[in-house]
Amino acid sequence: MRLDKFVADSNGITRSQAKKLIKDGLISVNQKIIKQTKFQIDVNLDNVQVNKMSIAYQEYRYYMMNKPKDVVSATRDNSQKTVIDLVAKINQKGLFPVGRLDKDTTGLLILTNDGEFAHKLLAPKKHVSKIYRALVAGEITADTIQIFATGITLKNGETTKPALLKILTVDSEKNEAEIEITITEGKYHQIKRMFGAVSMKVLELKRIQMGNLKLDDKIKAGKYRELTLDELRCLKEAIR
Repeated sequence: MRLDKFVADSNGITRSQAKKLIKDGLISVNQKIIKQTKFQIDVNLDNVQVNKMSIAYQEYRYYMMNKPKDVVSATRDNSQKTVIDLVAKINQKGLFPVGRLDKDTTGLLILTNDGEFAHKLLAPKKHVSKIYRALVAGEITADTIQIFATGITLKNGETTKPALLKILTVDSEKNEAEIEITITEGKYHQIKRMFGAVSMKVLELKRIQMGNLKLDDKIKAGKYRELTLDELRCLKEAIR
């Protein structure tokens, strides 16, 4: 592998930034300074260091974001801010959101450049659960919970898979309820359409968990961090 690619991928920087580090004499291979960007290395055997600190090859990156409102889940958009715009300083080539959250929906969003991982995580046959908290307008009864548990027929005739609906709090004066809902699929505007099918309206919606990955409550809206090795391992085990 070329040295500049190794340095770029391992540090989450652009190839041009990696080339500058190399030409500035800040990169060594097996304790020898190398200034040739095309220098070939063995990722399994060679010891590459940046400023005398060893680095390991990392082709793929995985981030957890607390998506804020008014940002679209896309890699680019001509008129609106995207989640990738929020992580622009990473300069990680090929980064994209795993699935989509509506513009006004907040919470857990995974960003990666690993296409196979994203495909498996979203594949219907994997049945990866997604848990949301929501504020809804309307009265939720035991019958409502049962309807969700057996699957809802949407207004266009589509039928959803069973969903687990829990009531957290009820405000009788406002006729609103805070709820938690678990689904195992990802139809377009699914949760909003499910409540619409029972004459209710979603006022606020936040994803708090995907599979066994919970949103870190220390991450403020619009911020992000890399997944820990344990978090990533658990996710990958769930989609084998």
